[in-house]
Amino acid sequence: MSDIYAQRGYGSRPLGFGGKIGVVVVDFQRGFVDPAFPMGGAPMVDAAVRATVPVMAAAKRAGLPVIACVNGYDSPRAAPHWKAAPVLDLLRGTASVELDPRIAAAEPDVLLMKSAPSIFFATPAAAILTKERVDTVIVTGCITSGCVRASINDAFSLGFRVMVPRDCVGDHDQAAHDQNLKDVERRYADVIDAATAIAAIEAWGRANDKG
Repeated sequence: MSDIYAQRGYGSRPLGFGGKIGVVVVDFQRGFVDPAFPMGGAPMVDAAVRATVPVMAAAKRAGLPVIACVNGYDSPRAAPHWKAAPVLDLLRGTASVELDPRIAAAEPDVLLMKSAPSIFFATPAAAILTKERVDTVIVTGCITSGCVRASINDAFSLGFRVMVPRDCVGDHDQAAHDQNLKDVERRYADVIDAATAIAAIEAWGRANDKG
């Protein structure tokens, strides 16, 4: 089957890694991972958590920054006009906004609470990465078709090279996951895997005598 996007020049060149890598971990919180919550329990999301922990560990060994976020609000009034009602229950101080224990144990350098889909919207994430002289962002987290997609778009718009390990992001639905990854790969990001991400991180560490 012909690819009408490829015919028009989409996806015509890979981005590749730049000079320094940062890792962002989007919304791997109990409200989206733990099956005790209405939006939790997706097998693909749980698998993505498991694949992300070694990427975080590699980044920490190499001395590269790892920024995690949770989606949450001081009160329902602080939330945007979400069409997904359970999101309005993600309130500061509740179990739903706690990091998944495996992500917490991996000890991200920074934990942010965001109130919009993207980790970069109205947070200091971009400023922290810029301060660290990061030019390449590895995006992990959930949900692929929602907050991960928004974070990819913003990272691209902010001028970062964007890498998305397909096994480190997860969705409720396989088709939505696949379609969104295919689309961002055409436009904004290189879609890789966790092993490739770890290899790039370790190569940076060796080149900079870290890890």
